[in-house]
Amino acid sequence: MARYTGPSWKISRRLGFSILETGKELNKRPFPPGQHGQARKKMKDYGLQQQEKQKLRFAYGVMEKQFRRTFERAGKMPGKQGENLILLLESRLDNLVYRMGLATTRRQARQLVNHGHIEVDGARVDIPSYHVTPGQKIGVREKSQNLVIVKSALESTVSRLAFVDFDESSMSGTFLRLPERSEVFVDIQESLIVEFYNR
Repeated sequence: MARYTGPSWKISRRLGFSILETGKELNKRPFPPGQHGQARKKMKDYGLQQQEKQKLRFAYGVMEKQFRRTFERAGKMPGKQGENLILLLESRLDNLVYRMGLATTRRQARQLVNHGHIEVDGARVDIPSYHVTPGQKIGVREKSQNLVIVKSALESTVSRLAFVDFDESSMSGTFLRLPERSEVFVDIQESLIVEFYNR
């Protein structure tokens, strides 16, 4: 499936939001790229709604059509549609591989999944958008446990969020529960995304 493969730092600067969740992109030049980056005018409501949608879409590395389908699926679930959207995106396999510290970025996690290095409940899964349900076990396949990229990612992992549990000795972890809204992307105003699609 097609996906954005360009520079992520440029996207982060354009949106004024760290899609890699590190904040490094905005430290040096916290303004949009381009000749007129510092002279851009204030956006109207539509622009703000679209920008909020783009922040979430680029953060999870999802294309527009897939993002829209996820939004519609979130609307069929009980509760707030905006929060459900984030919960569904957090339940993606590539995102949970990233959250467990097996990869330093979601792009890297997506590649690990695509290349067949990850298994769910003991079975190999190579679909990054695979929906993981709470209680399922995610791990690195036995033949892939010596990958340098995985070992270096685990060494650089300082902490993990509370909704995932990980055992470094077996290189596997469990998706314990759905995350609470306050645990992920606090800066995102999901109500603007709902307004954007319902306009």
